[in-house]
Formats: sequence, structure tokens, C-alpha cells
Amino acid sequence: MEQPIRIWDIHGGIHPEENKHQSVQRGLETPPLPKRLILPLLQHIGARSEPVVAVGDSVLKGQMLAEASGMVSSALHAPTSGTVTAIGPAAFPHASGLEEWAITLESDGRDQWTTLQPIVDYRQLEAPSLLEIIRTAGISGMGGAGFPTSVKLKARPEQKIHTLIINGTECEPYITADDTAMRYRAPEVVSGIEILMHILKPDEVLIGIEDNKPEALEAMRRAVGDKAMQVVSFPTKYPSGGEKQLIQILTGKEVPSGGLPADIGMVCQNIGTMIAIHDAVILGQPLISRVTTLTGAALSRPTNVLALIGTPIRDLLEFAGVQPDKLYRLVMGGPMMGFTLQSLDAPVIKTSNCLLAGTRDELPPPPAAQPCIRCGLCSEVCPAALLPQQLHWFAMGKDYDQLKRLNLFDCIECGACSYVCPSSIPLVQYYRASKAEIRALDLQQHKADHSKQRFEHRLQRLEREAEQKELERQARAEKAARMKAAKEQQAVNAASVSGEEQPDVARLEANKPTGLTADQKQLKIAAATAQMALKKARKQLASNPDSDELKAQIPELENACEQTQRAYDEALGETSVKTAPPPSSGADDEAKRLKIEAAMIRASLKKAERAAGESPTEEQQKEIHALREQVATAEARLPQVDTPKKPVDENIKKAKLDAAMAKAELKKAERSLAENPSDPSLQAGVEGARSKLNDALQKVEQSEANSTVPPPARERVDKKPIDDTTRQLKTDMAMAKAAFRKAERALQDGPDNQQLEAELTEARKALDSAAKAFADHMASKETD
Repeated sequence: MEQPIRIWDIHGGIHPEENKHQSVQRGLETPPLPKRLILPLLQHIGARSEPVVAVGDSVLKGQMLAEASGMVSSALHAPTSGTVTAIGPAAFPHASGLEEWAITLESDGRDQWTTLQPIVDYRQLEAPSLLEIIRTAGISGMGGAGFPTSVKLKARPEQKIHTLIINGTECEPYITADDTAMRYRAPEVVSGIEILMHILKPDEVLIGIEDNKPEALEAMRRAVGDKAMQVVSFPTKYPSGGEKQLIQILTGKEVPSGGLPADIGMVCQNIGTMIAIHDAVILGQPLISRVTTLTGAALSRPTNVLALIGTPIRDLLEFAGVQPDKLYRLVMGGPMMGFTLQSLDAPVIKTSNCLLAGTRDELPPPPAAQPCIRCGLCSEVCPAALLPQQLHWFAMGKDYDQLKRLNLFDCIECGACSYVCPSSIPLVQYYRASKAEIRALDLQQHKADHSKQRFEHRLQRLEREAEQKELERQARAEKAARMKAAKEQQAVNAASVSGEEQPDVARLEANKPTGLTADQKQLKIAAATAQMALKKARKQLASNPDSDELKAQIPELENACEQTQRAYDEALGETSVKTAPPPSSGADDEAKRLKIEAAMIRASLKKAERAAGESPTEEQQKEIHALREQVATAEARLPQVDTPKKPVDENIKKAKLDAAMAKAELKKAERSLAENPSDPSLQAGVEGARSKLNDALQKVEQSEANSTVPPPARERVDKKPIDDTTRQLKTDMAMAKAAFRKAERALQDGPDNQQLEAELTEARKALDSAAKAFADHMASKETD
């Protein structure tokens, strides 16, 4: 014999007129098979399901039409056999009246099942296998917002579920769907509970039912018998059917603000969900139907029906004897938490527990809202113990921070505050609108944060690439320096052997250009990275001019560019001052010094002109005028040297021009071949251009040999023939460079793609390898 448990009370609550007796007089009926079914892809909280059928496909009853597209998603199945006639926007049961993507199925009248796979003994299966069956069957909560059941049952490791609560309360006026299900399908309800007990292993199972359902209480007690679960009856009060409220009534525990029942070791499920779990596991049938209440004074025969998911509401109302002349307002759900439907063509979905066809006397239009009189009744009846009056003020003022502080999202939108408000203020509508606006702002902020994170990652990647390029440049410079030092040492050795005067190595070393310091290199890399980021952002803004986020980024990037460039210029200027050589006393050194001085003044003038732009200020005009005078003075001080013109052989000049054009044509053909190495026509083009270049070089040599201009007066260009190995290495390096640039462009379009980053790394390695092979080959040729 079951031990009675203590019944707790909840804060607030109301007792509206029930009107439940109208729809329980005819039992559970089955309406005729509809000719056309509309199956929305979004009948649950989470992501829209993805169709796995196409228009024109023939399907069987129970066949999957759309699969879950994510963890929080639910599959969709054919409620009957027929043909898919459309996949696109269709009528949807929502307060907005907007359409939703749906699969339209024309019934063939045969109602032929697909092959089912029932489980003979589910106790032989582990919890993950049963959860996958529930997920594949497309089961979602059938008493509330439609949260996918398999996700709700997957508690985290730290959340040990010790109490399973079955919600048979159904506290909304008019609705009797769960009442009827418990009366006529109690064994299936208990079977579904036993499956959940096998999955969750709870310490206790409580079935909560209000005392205004004596037939359902008796049927459930008979079905439970001596099983390890307890049917609990408690006094009727609205909204005791809320998940958190029912937990408090049966256990005395409260779910923390912003938390879930699993946080305190509890799971709450609906009666209809238990029947769906039984059908999925024991019979192998997916969720394709549900018990729906058809009630209201505009119906001549209110009843409860086992309706197929996707049945047009118009068909069900006709089955219940709708009287169009009396129908004033059609509500899906109860009068407290339901919403008015805009179209009779919308279908029944998995969460459709009631259709209330009311007359004008039954559901009169709400009176005009009056100013709040601060009576406090809304606070007294709020089951969540909130402050509805203050929530209303902050909702009107759109003070979202205060709404969050006052726990707006703990509101279950039961409508009790609006029901008792003497000023007829639609409080719940204000709360719903504010919740939607807060969610939209949070989503926008999340997208902005994600975009900022991607942008920062891109800057880091560009900086890494710039550093890599600088390291490669340094390596090439060091290699060139080693080769030059080797050549100088060879010259010294040759001079010592022949007895000639050795070159002044110290003087050569002193005349070497000074390289950048480590700090200057870092500043140069930072300036280049900032400029690349600014250029990319401007390009994105040009293609998307309405983006507020990009508009906000441009000034920041411009400031960063200016600061990094200024820091680099200052560091470079300091080094130039420190390392500037002292003026020489010779005439040549004096001329060089004057030229350098004039060049620096001209550079300052160009910089001042760029800074002034098209509309310089008065101070900038004075500065530019002074710099121009300094330029004129410096140029006047330069020594006037009359350089005699060298005699030019026109034949040699023309031959060299032809050779240069042939060389440019060869480079262009090699680049085209590197981008499309499999094109035979490009390979032939490269060979033709190379042959043309060789002919041009021969003409140059012939013109030089036949020239009448004395040899000292013309420049000789000794062109060495290109061997096959050098030519092949140059081609390999050009192809590797083209592959690297292609991978780099692809990664810019998708900066977070790990596969593209790997491809870019491989392309960079290939390019380095080709460049090293070419450099080693050329070094070996120089040594030879």
C-alpha cells in the first residue's frame, strides 16, 4: 500500500472557471483520414529539421520525412502513406500568423505502414540505445514548449536524477487531452513510465494529478497497481501544472532562478510524452499523432480526438461540428496561455493539445487598458513570486538590465496577473515582447563577439605570416652575405697569391648598409599588419555598407595604422641619426652629402604635402612653403657636373628592347602555366616564348659584335644561356608560389577553416623547399 506524501502549496495562484465537462462526454474519437497533411519542419524548441525526401516521392506511414539537424532538434515522420507534393512555406499555428517551412503530403487513402522495428524486451538495452530510439522517433515534449525529449533525459554526470515526476495536472480551463489519455490509455502511460525508470534509475516516481479528475485518478491507480510508482492527488489550483510549480507541490523543493529541474535531481514529463515513448519502444512507431481537445461554444459536438500530426485545423473543426456563424475567436491552447489563430488552414503540430472555438460571449474582446492603480493583486497571484507591477514598468521603459535583475525569465507566462488585473493591463504580452527583445539583443551581442574574435584571430594570423616572411627575408639576406663574403675572401686569396694589393676589407665592411634592429623589425611587422587589416576592413565595408560593426572598426584600425607607422618612422629616424656617417672632406664625399641632404628635405616636403591633403591649414601652408625654399636652396648648392652623353648604337638598343619584351612574355607564360599546369597549350606557349627569348639574345650578341661604336663607350651585357636544370627549378618555384597565393586567397575568404590553414602551411613548405633548391643550385653555379 502506497504511503501518502505531504502536499505543499505554491505562492499565489487563481481558480478560474474550468469548463472541462463539455469535451469528456464522447470519450476518445478518431477523425477521418485527411486528404492533405501539412507537416512543419519546426514543431519544437531548437533547430529546424532537414528534409530527407523530395517533391514527388512516395512515402509510407511512419517513414522519416525530415531528420534532426542538431542536438536540440527533432525528426519528422509521415502520419500516413501518400506523395510529397510540396516543400516550402505553408500556414503555421503561431500568434504572428507567419508561414513556416513545411512538407505537404497528399494521402493515398491506403494508410499503409512502413516496416517497423518494435523492441521485444527493452530491459536488455542500455540507456543510450533507448535514448537514440526516442530521438529517432521524433518525440518532443507534448505539454509545453516542445523540448526534444531525448535531450531532456540526458542529464550531465554531476546531475544524478533521483525523482521522476509525471505531470497529469492539466490545470488550464477547457483542456482535457491528458485527462482523456489517462482514462483510455492508462496502461500505455504506465509502460512509458517504466521505460523512463529503466533509463534514469530514479529513487522515486510521482504521478501528479489534480483532484478534479476522479476518473483519470482511478484509471491510473488501476494501471499502476503495485509497481514502484505513486499516484498523488492534490487540490486544484491554476497554474499547478507548471513544471516548477508541480515540483514544489509534490516535493517542497524549488528550482533555482534560471535553473532547470535537473539541477536539483528531478525530471518532469507529460502524459502524452509517456504514450509516445511507449509507442516508439514497444511498438516501433514514431510520433505521428496526439490526443487533442476540440471544445468551445461554437462547436456542436465538443470532444477529444486522436489527431494525426499535420491535420488541417479546418478538418478537425468540421468533425466537431463547427458553427461558422457563432465562431468569433479560435484559440490554440487554453484561454489562459493559448493564442489566437489567424488561419483555419494551419495544421495540428506536436504541441497542439487544444482547439478552443469560442463565441463572442465566451471569449469577449478585452477591454481597453487603464492606468495601473497599484493594487498589488498581480504580485499576490504570481506563482513564481515575482513583482509583475515593476516588470510592467521596466518593460514599457525597455530597461532590460532591470528586467533581468528582477528575474523576468522566471515568468512562466501563465496569465494569472492579467486575469486579476482590475485595470485590464495585458501584462503577459509586455513580458513576452520584452523576452523576445532581450533574446534578440543577446543574439546580436553574441554574433558581434564572435565576429570580433574572428577578426582578432585574423590579425594574429597576419602577424604570424608577416613574421615568417621577415624571417625568410633575413635568411636570404644572411645567405647572400655569406656568399659575398666568400667571394671577397676568394679575391683576397687570389690577390695574395699574385702579389697584388689586397682590397680594403675594412672599408668595404664600413660601407655595408646598416640593417634594421630587432625592435624596428617588430614595428615594421606591426605597421604592415595594421595596414593589411585596414585594407581588408575597407573592402568588406564597400561590399556591405550597412554594417554598423564594420563602420565602428574602421576608425579604430585607422588609429592603429597611424600609431604603428609613427612608431616605426620614429624608430627609423633615431637609427638614421645615430648611424649617419660624418661628412668627408673630399669633393666626392661633399657632393654625396649635399645630395643626401637635398633628398631628405624633398622627402620631408612630400610627407608634409601628404599630411596637408587637398585643404591644408595656414600653418601647413607655411611649413610647405618653407620646405620648398629649403629644397631650392639645397638643389642650388649641388655641384653642376656636365656628364657627356655616351654614343648609342641604335641596332643594339633595338635588339635589347626586343630581348626585354621576349623575357617579359616568357615570365607571363610561366605564370599562366603555374596556375594551370595541366593545360598543354600553356606548356607550348612557354616553349615558344623561351625560343623567342633565345633568338632575341642572339641578336643582341650579333649587334654588339657588328657595332661601330667603340667598346668602352657601350655597355656589354653578357647573357649566359639558361641550362635545363635552372629552367626547371625556376618553373617549380613559380608553380609553388602560385599554389601558395591561391591557398592564401582561399583562407582569406574562410579565415576559421582549419583545412584551408593546413593547405596554406603545406603550400608554404613547398614554396620554401622550391626556393631553397633554386638558391642552392645558383650558389653551386656561382662557386663553379
